[in-house]
Amino acid sequence: MNCAIIGRYLGNLLLLEAAFLVPPAAISASLGEEAARRGILLTVGILVVLGLLLRRAGQRSGSTFYAKEGFVLVALAWVVMSFLGSLPFYFSGEIPSLVDCFFETVSGFTTTGASILTDVEAMSKGLLFWRSFTHWLGGMGMLVFLLAVAPGQKGQGFTLHLMRAESPGPSVGKLVPKMRQTAKILYLLYVGLTIICVLFLLAGGMPLFDSLCTAFGTAGTGGFGIKNDSMASYSIYLQGVCTVFMALFGVNFSVYYLLFRNWRAALKDEEVRLYFAIMLSVSAVIACNIYPQMGSVGMSIHEATFHTSSIMTTTGFAISNFDLWPELSRALLLVLMIAGACAGSTGGGVKTIRLLLIFKNMKAGFRKLLHPNSVETVKLNGRPVSRSVLEGINTYMSAYCLIAIASLLVVSLDNFSLVTNLSAVLSCFNNIGPGLDIVGPIHNYSTYSDLSKIVLSLDMLLGRLEIFPMLILLRPATYRRQA
Repeated sequence: MNCAIIGRYLGNLLLLEAAFLVPPAAISASLGEEAARRGILLTVGILVVLGLLLRRAGQRSGSTFYAKEGFVLVALAWVVMSFLGSLPFYFSGEIPSLVDCFFETVSGFTTTGASILTDVEAMSKGLLFWRSFTHWLGGMGMLVFLLAVAPGQKGQGFTLHLMRAESPGPSVGKLVPKMRQTAKILYLLYVGLTIICVLFLLAGGMPLFDSLCTAFGTAGTGGFGIKNDSMASYSIYLQGVCTVFMALFGVNFSVYYLLFRNWRAALKDEEVRLYFAIMLSVSAVIACNIYPQMGSVGMSIHEATFHTSSIMTTTGFAISNFDLWPELSRALLLVLMIAGACAGSTGGGVKTIRLLLIFKNMKAGFRKLLHPNSVETVKLNGRPVSRSVLEGINTYMSAYCLIAIASLLVVSLDNFSLVTNLSAVLSCFNNIGPGLDIVGPIHNYSTYSDLSKIVLSLDMLLGRLEIFPMLILLRPATYRRQA
């Protein structure tokens, strides 16, 4: 394995992270938040020194860059950047536990939104901005950003292997012939939609700082709020804006590009149609189910659509304590945690496309049982799906179930209720944030032990990177010559 080239690109990412910490430092400096400013600037110094050292060490790395290097670089980058990105919270003293700092920052970068903070509003504005900004950076992916802005990188297959390792979904395709150009298009769409979201929030009277932080959480489908009640104290208009934009950021970004090329084909995309069908049908069922509690048709629809959009897109914003809803509604939200958004979006979860292909493959299997000599082909949008993609989905789901079970057993050592532990694991693994019971929308994860927080942090990373890059990073055989 070419460790030098991994170090060089990791160094570039650390320098990039240092640059992204400058705006939070400027905010803290302008507001006289001295402890936060010092903590951020000290972290910037560490990032710059480490970044330059890694770049220098990898100057003569050659150009060998294969799939293994891609997976290891992506997984290692997310772990290292999360740890170093947590240092401003620790150095400032605003989060005294290093494990808590790591948990909070991993939750930010992976767009999970699970928090250990008991009083969000007590945090300095500079660190609140950084906390929300990590959502936006992690939403599309830091390495995808590097591909979009950096000049031509050395290494045949560099762009393809990084996109394949970091992009969510069972397969990665190109929008245009060059993968680097595809990354640029994706980020332009991401930035454009984020700006439009900010403008709609400003139009509703939300302050600029709040608008930026809320848009970061909405665009990255992360859900870190800057108020203790998440989104509850904002107007119905502002909540409605977030409902719509959470749903939009849960759509595969390739579909937005396709809208400009062939809008009819974009509207016929099977994954997107199933995504909105699930969201609307679940919203309708929940609205009917919670109507006796709400006492108003309008508020029932508003609450149901907001939280369905929030949970299915794995954003995690809340406008009320949905843990008090009837059991059917709570169960539906738990199922939505697993389902997740579309592949190629900023949302987490298993992804709608995997559910669709599992269902199609199951139908083909049934037909094969009835007609053993028939040739069954699974198709998506009229095109055959390769056997390797279907096998990859089966492998992913097997690993998903095993990791979820193992995580549940470990966090159960804290002796909380099954509902608490199960929803905590599903919420972190699927990058959602709030769960049920003790980790519900009006609570947080602060009561868990350090061991459970580390396990849940790993779950967030495994979920965001779709399991395999993290498993390859932790696999001893990866570092042997014959591996």
